[in-house]
Amino acid sequence: MIYDVSHRTTFEYSQNVSISHHLLHLTPRDSRHQVCRRSGQIVEPAPTVSHSGRDYFGNPVTNLTIQESHAKLIVHATSTVEVTPAAPPDSAATMPWDQVHREMAGSANPEILNAFQFAFDSPFTRNGDGAADYAFPSFPPGRPVLEAAVELMGRIHGEFKYEGGVTDVSTPIDQVLADRRGVCQDFAHLQIACLRSLGLPARYVSGYVLTRPPEGQAKLVGSDASHAWLAVWCPGQGWIDLDPTNNLIPRDEHVTLAWGRDYGDVSPVNGLVVGGGEHKVSVAVDVVPAGTYGG
Repeated sequence: MIYDVSHRTTFEYSQNVSISHHLLHLTPRDSRHQVCRRSGQIVEPAPTVSHSGRDYFGNPVTNLTIQESHAKLIVHATSTVEVTPAAPPDSAATMPWDQVHREMAGSANPEILNAFQFAFDSPFTRNGDGAADYAFPSFPPGRPVLEAAVELMGRIHGEFKYEGGVTDVSTPIDQVLADRRGVCQDFAHLQIACLRSLGLPARYVSGYVLTRPPEGQAKLVGSDASHAWLAVWCPGQGWIDLDPTNNLIPRDEHVTLAWGRDYGDVSPVNGLVVGGGEHKVSVAVDVVPAGTYGG
């Protein structure tokens, strides 16, 4: 599938901002099953300095500085992305989960070393004993790692309520476990914390998912949203994406922007402003099959 993506973020400030610096993760990255054919960004007011590159995890990033005084900032990113469906993995054929950590420890293989760094706590996935206690029923000794991770994904989907406005990015894992509600980034962070509590590498994935309106209704422009899921490392098979919000293994309806340890590594728009006072943020996202709007 080929998708046209539009992501428009508007910041409105109660006082003028005199100078601001921003880090953008808004260009979809290439991967085994995804190619970004085209991407662009329009920033108003125009930045004085703008530089594109890659971060530590290999994600495309843009650094920019705005030196013009402003009370509103608009960042509009567009892209065209081709996503190739991944073959469904045989979860029962993956390595037993309790062998994965032993296989990785002490290895000098660069691919394994890269995965191993995702086996440890990060700022937004720190937890007490709660995550391990929640994970254990899905991970009896000798069970294939992907089979167990898929079951854990299904439990999160079935036992937690999707509810916006009750959490934010700083909500701790133990609170999400206690309240049993949250949004996609909470469910991704929770499953990552569960997997890492068992010594298993898991990374946070930021992106978009194709949404469909109710039957008989038109899709509203700007009604989509950013999405978050995770990937678990399976030796011999590589990284396998899991979406606990929708209880599925992504195929060709998820567009990946970036991946890292948690949300803090891949926030779409991050920055530092001088001045500004209070502010409000509005986001409008569209993910549609290429050519939908006649482009």
